[in-house]
This record gives sequence, C-alpha cells and structure tokens, in this order.
Amino acid sequence: MKKALSTLPKTLDETYDRILANIPKEYQEETIQLLQFLTYSERPLTIEEAVDAIAVDLQNDPQFNAEFRLPCPLEIARFGSSLVSLVERESHRELELAHFSVKEYLTTKVLPEPFQGQMYEATARGRMIKICLAYLSYLGAEESVDDIASQFPLARYSARYWMDHAKLAETSDGVQESIMDFFQNHKAYSAWRGLFDPERPRDKNPHRSSASPLYFASLKGLVVTVQTLLENGTKVNAQGGQYGNALQAASFTGYEKIVQILLEKGADVHTQGGYYGNALLAASVEGHEKIVQILLEKGANVHAQGGAYGNALQAASAEGYEKIVQMLLEKGADVHTQGGIYGNALQAASIKGHEKIVQILLEKGADVHAQGGIYGNALQAASLRGYEKIVQILLEKGADVHAQGGAYGNALQAASLRGYEKIVQILLEKGADVHTQGGIYGNALQAASAKGHEKIVQILRKKGAN
Repeated sequence: MKKALSTLPKTLDETYDRILANIPKEYQEETIQLLQFLTYSERPLTIEEAVDAIAVDLQNDPQFNAEFRLPCPLEIARFGSSLVSLVERESHRELELAHFSVKEYLTTKVLPEPFQGQMYEATARGRMIKICLAYLSYLGAEESVDDIASQFPLARYSARYWMDHAKLAETSDGVQESIMDFFQNHKAYSAWRGLFDPERPRDKNPHRSSASPLYFASLKGLVVTVQTLLENGTKVNAQGGQYGNALQAASFTGYEKIVQILLEKGADVHTQGGYYGNALLAASVEGHEKIVQILLEKGANVHAQGGAYGNALQAASAEGYEKIVQMLLEKGADVHTQGGIYGNALQAASIKGHEKIVQILLEKGADVHAQGGIYGNALQAASLRGYEKIVQILLEKGADVHAQGGAYGNALQAASLRGYEKIVQILLEKGADVHTQGGIYGNALQAASAKGHEKIVQILRKKGAN
C-alpha cells in the first residue's frame, strides 16, 4: 500500500496519462474513436450511438457491420476507463467525458502514444466524417426513415452533422475521398436525404429535393468539396433545391469564396428560379455586401424580377441593408419597380421601419403615391407598424391620407387597428376622412373597436365618426 501511494501521479495530467497508458492495446483504436466523438460531437451521444460509433472500422470492408457492436452497450464505458461517464436522462442514457478537465487535457496536452496527434480537432473531425459517411453508406435507401432510425442509432447524428464536421476538416487525410465516394453512392445519398434536409434542418420529415451534391456543398460552405466536384465535371449551373442552384445557395448563406469559385467555373449570374428568384436577390436579402458587389461586377441584372421580394432593391430595403440599397441604386436599380409582397422598395422600407432607407429612396424619386403590395401604399404600411417618423416623412413628401387600397383600406384604419394614437391624430390633422369605408374592418372606428382601443374610439367619435 505504501508503495502504491508513493507512486501515485502528482498532477491531474499525469493521472490522465496513466489512464490512457493502461488501456489495453487491443482497445486503443476504439478508445480513440470514442474520445474523438465525445470531445467534438455537436451534441451529447446516447449509449447506442456511441456503441455504433466505435463499431465502424475504417480498415475493414464493409466498414460497418452490426456484428461488431458490443453485446452489452453499457460495457462501452470501459473503453474510456474513468475518462468517461454514463449519464441517466429521462428517456435514455448518454455517454460523456467525465469532467471538463478531460476535454482540456485531450485537446491541449501532449498525449502518450498512440493517442498523440489523434485528438487534434482537424484529425478527430476528419475521422468522424469518415465514420459518419461509412455508417450512412451501410444503410438501405429503400428502408423507411423510422426503420433506419430504430435499427441504426447513429444514422440521424451522421446525417445531421457530417457536413458540419466537414467545414472544419475538409482537408484532413482521406476526407475528400470519403465525401466523393459517398456522393457517388446513390443508395447512401438517397438514405441521407431521407434522414436529413440541410435546407430545413428542423424538419422531421425531410423533403428529398432533386438538388445535386454541388448544391448542398455550396449551401453548407464546403469550399474544398465544391472545388473537387467541379474538377470532377459537375455541372455548375445544375438546377434544383429550394434556392434554385448552387450560386444562389452560396449567395444566400454568404459563402463568398464559393461564390467566386462558382463564377470562375461559369456559373450564370442571370439564372432565374428558386425561392429568391436569383443570386443577387438572395445575397441582398441576407445583407452579404461583398457578394452583392461580386455579382454586380459579374454583370448581375439589378432589374431582375423574381421571388417573394420582387427584386433585389426591395429585398435590401425590407431588411434594412442601407449599404446594399446604395450599391444597387448606383448600378441603376429603379425605385419605381413594382412587384413582390410589398409592392415596391419604399413600402418595404416603410413596413420595416427603416427610416434612413425611406429617405434615400425618396431622394432618388420614389413615388409616395405608388400603389401595390399587401399594404396598398407606403403610408398605410408605416401607419400599421407605428413608425411615426416615417409617417411624417411620407406626409411631408405629399403622401395622400385618402389613398385607398391594401388589406386595411387606408392609413387611418391601419393605425386605428393597432392603437397608434399619435399617428391617428397626425392623419386626422392632415385631413383623413373618418367616414371612409373599405378594408377588412370596414372603417377606422370598427377597427379600433375590434381591438379595444378606447382612446382612439373617442378621438374618431369627436371627429364625427358614424
């Protein structure tokens, strides 16, 4: 006992060194895989997921075999010795590192062989990618998602997170080969698309769109994978997916490097389609200034119509990206263009309260009387949302308080509905007619009454509302 006590490790790191050194040689590879997953997984792993993670042997063919699984899943805790622990949850058990100091040790210290170098992030994630893809490649596309999830516990994790790991480890040894093999395996690719949709990550029932691997690599920011796919002859302008094509997907998600690569390989900036209509509009709606600039330099058409916002100027105006609005205007974007859910850029900026953009558009000649969109005109839009300053700016520019149209009939009804007393008073002072009929509430008095705005009801009655 005295001898044992005298030889105890003097530091925590020495303790962990001894634990790793005492792991039997025949279990070291499985232990490395287990520690890699527990250190870098995007969420905690269940016992069953961890069992399948170490059942994958990248040196075998096939790389995963259900017979490789531990007969007793709880035995997996022995692989990491006291570095790992079992945690009981309400409906399942998870495996995790025993203490935050374990992760610090594994990721920042010089580890004993053969663990040395295996816990570097790129190395660890690289192996995790290959394990996830090998596991998915074992699945059958013809099986139902529920059957796959019940029979193969690691399937959902692999499908959901392999691309996230790939962002940080695309250049790790053998990763590109694994990704290309996976993309060429139609059965595995179909199984993956049935388990997870990168476009709708929270959707429990993925929609298997016709999008290509290039599209998904562009959407998720896998630069090296995009380059490899293009070098292997993938068509850069292939259509498919929610955003229409790879260029629009990368423009929407803001991956500037991928946008440049796609354009160098001949991606067409004029291609129409997808949720936002075109790449310029997609970049504008998300505020990616640099990408907007790149697309404009490549000849993207600022007048191109499409998507929910109608055009890039309306998209940038709605989302408040002042710099992009100015860039588009400098390239000749027309402030009068009609279309999209807000009718025009001025109404879009007004409904979202972007005062500075409203002023820029008016200085460029935007018409305060322009009709269209779900709110009829800019004045009604600003009145509905209570943007008092924008209401005043529009009125000073000659906006017509009597203008009819839109869901709420006129600006007075919109302001009355939402209870903006000050705007109601401003509109009445400008001559708004309390008797005007129209809109879904019929008139301003009924709108105020429907929402219980007592003070506005009194104001309207004093003005003679019937």
